[in-house]
Amino acid sequence: MKTYSAKPADIERKWFVIDAEGVVLGRLASIIAIRLRGKHKPMYTPHMDCGDNIIVINAEKVGITGRKRENKIYYRHTGYPGGVKSVTLGKMLGGKHPERAVEKAVERMISRNPLGRQQLRKLHVYAGPDHPHQAQNPEVMDVGAMNPKNKRSA
Repeated sequence: MKTYSAKPADIERKWFVIDAEGVVLGRLASIIAIRLRGKHKPMYTPHMDCGDNIIVINAEKVGITGRKRENKIYYRHTGYPGGVKSVTLGKMLGGKHPERAVEKAVERMISRNPLGRQQLRKLHVYAGPDHPHQAQNPEVMDVGAMNPKNKRSA
């Protein structure tokens, strides 16, 4: 028996829209990462980009468990000596770019290589309820209903 390997012509990508309001960040990111890689498909091939396009709306209202809103810190470096900057998760979600929290969570669950960067380009995150991808007719995916633990009330 031979191992199946997907060809670029065999791969068909769908569009999904996920409402992140009240959904726990880590659980949401895990489901998104699996969908972006294509691991939910029976024709998954590790060296091919088999995943779907994911649109995340209401990223500013994502659910956080525990005290991560005050204690979780994201670091970045400006490139200059002594240029380490930090921001808490609460400030990131309440600031100018709240969608970065979801983007970072998913980015850290995907391989750090050219294939991973190609897969991440299929992720579209928006802070509010509107998105410009209506023409793709995305299917609604209810992550909160998949498991009772996925939903977090305020």
